[in-house]
Amino acid sequence: MSKPVRAKKHLGQHFLNDENIAEKIGNTLTLQGYKNVLEIGPGMGVLTKYLIKKDCNVIAMDLDSESITFLEENYPNENLQILEADFLKTDLTDLFGEEPFAIIGNFPYNISTQIVFKAIENRAQVPEFTGMFQKEVAQRICEKEGNKTYGILSVLTQAFYDAEYLFTVKPGVFNPPPKVDSGVLRLRRKDDFSLPCDEKLFRKVVKTGFQQRRKTLRNSLKTLNLSDKLKEDSIFGKRPEQLSVSQFISLTQKIEKDAVSTHE
Repeated sequence: MSKPVRAKKHLGQHFLNDENIAEKIGNTLTLQGYKNVLEIGPGMGVLTKYLIKKDCNVIAMDLDSESITFLEENYPNENLQILEADFLKTDLTDLFGEEPFAIIGNFPYNISTQIVFKAIENRAQVPEFTGMFQKEVAQRICEKEGNKTYGILSVLTQAFYDAEYLFTVKPGVFNPPPKVDSGVLRLRRKDDFSLPCDEKLFRKVVKTGFQQRRKTLRNSLKTLNLSDKLKEDSIFGKRPEQLSVSQFISLTQKIEKDAVSTHE
C-alpha cells in the first residue's frame, strides 16, 4: 500500500475511514436497469473497493492528482477506470456514451448541491444517485412541504427523483473530522421524469417564490407580471414552503396559461 493521501482543505476532502459505513454506502445502489457507476471524489478508495466487487463498470473521478496516483497503484481492476477530472466541468456523455449510470460518492460539501443540480440536468442518463452530504443538506433535499428546511433544492430534486434520507454518519469516522454530522441519501428517478409544464418557467417560479419565503406567492411572484385575475386564485395566498412539488407544477401551468391569455 503506498503512502496515504493528505486531505486538502481547498478540495473539501474528509476521508472516510470506517469500512462498515463505506460498505453500507456501496450497498445503497440497487443497480436496477443499469451497469455503470460514476464515483465522485474517491479519495483513497474506501468506497471504490466495495463498488468494484459488484457486477458493474466503475469510473472513479477525482480532481486530486495525489488521489489518482494512489488509486492507480492500489486498485488495478478491469472493472475500474480512474479519471482525473472535474465533475462540474465534464461532459457526462464522454463517460459512458449514451448508457445510463448511477452517481455515488462521499461528496465534497462545498460543491455537493452543484453536483445534485448537474445530475438533475443529466437525469435522462442518471436513474439513481446515492451518497454522503453534510447532514442538513441531505435532509433539505429529502424534506417535504410544510417544513422550514423545505426549499428550492427540495422541490427541484423531488420534481424528478424520489428522495430518501437513509442514515446519519458522525464526524469521528473521517480524517480530518468535519465540524458537522453527515447524512447519506438515495435519489431514484421517477418513472416519468419530464414535467407537464415549461421546465425553465418551473425553475423560475420555484426560485423566485423561495427567495422571499416568508411572503405569500402573491407578493413574491410580483416580478412575473401576473394578471389580477390569476392572483385571485387561492394558491397565491400560500407561502412557498406550503406547496408540494405537484402544486408547484400546477402553479406553473396556471402562470403559463395566464401569459397566453394575457397576450391574446
